[in-house]
Amino acid sequence: MADLSVNIGNLKLCNPVMTASGTFGYGKEFEDFVDLKSIGGIIVKGTTLHHREGNPYPRMAETPMGMLNAVGLQNKGVDYFVEHIYPQIKDINTNMIVNVSGSAIEDYVKTAEIINELDKIPAIELNISCPNVKQGGMAFGVSTCGCSEVVKAVRNVYKKTLIVKLSPNVTDITEIARAAEAAGADSVSLINTLLGMAIDAEKRRPLLSTITGGMSGAAVKPIALRMVWQVVKAVNIPVIGLGGIMNWKDAVEFLLAGASAIQIGTANFIDPAITVKVSEGINNYLERHGFSSVKEIIGALEV
Repeated sequence: MADLSVNIGNLKLCNPVMTASGTFGYGKEFEDFVDLKSIGGIIVKGTTLHHREGNPYPRMAETPMGMLNAVGLQNKGVDYFVEHIYPQIKDINTNMIVNVSGSAIEDYVKTAEIINELDKIPAIELNISCPNVKQGGMAFGVSTCGCSEVVKAVRNVYKKTLIVKLSPNVTDITEIARAAEAAGADSVSLINTLLGMAIDAEKRRPLLSTITGGMSGAAVKPIALRMVWQVVKAVNIPVIGLGGIMNWKDAVEFLLAGASAIQIGTANFIDPAITVKVSEGINNYLERHGFSSVKEIIGALEV
């Protein structure tokens, strides 16, 4: 078997396959389908400072080659996570990573401070695609200034591995990635969902209560792949690639483009064991091509 281990900052992964936040619950929900310790890292659903009900229903819609969601970061808040969820997941033998979201910088900072004290959580993923209520709802991650401000504030209080999740709904994602790196990010993950919408023609109404939502699934892969390739060339920190990865071949393409690890999202809803199948597929690819380590193919795209 090839060496599948990779590093994201100080974080060591047994293989480059991770789960995308919001698609794998808190991990425990999938333990009947897959050996959780065989996954490189599990990023749990978005966690905010306070309880959030999320958006009204309907908030999910199927689209050709993908799906739209407007769940709205429904969760019971970080204190509930610490008291009730953390004790259940702390002994899972892999990297358990918390996705942190907020509507104000103070929310991000306080949530990160609380999670920093949890021994068995080695990293957080900062979701900067959230609307900044103090800037009229514009997402933190769509401007270099907004990105820099929130990442720097969190970096000041968070002492472990800091991954920043980037929004694709920008003019130049490389500028945002550079801003995250300069502000202290140990890694960036991309892409988050693309903004889309769906309409019921017969009812002449949108399918989502929020009208627009985040699009994910196979259809977004070419865009995600392009953005990962661009960001890899723009920064000196590890890049985690995600967006439309449905099988091992998709994962290998992201690794060739320069991603140090990948995340699987929508595919988890289709096949709850897809993470293991992808890591096995990567191993088979490496052996078939005579590589002894996955690191040999990271960024090996010939152009």
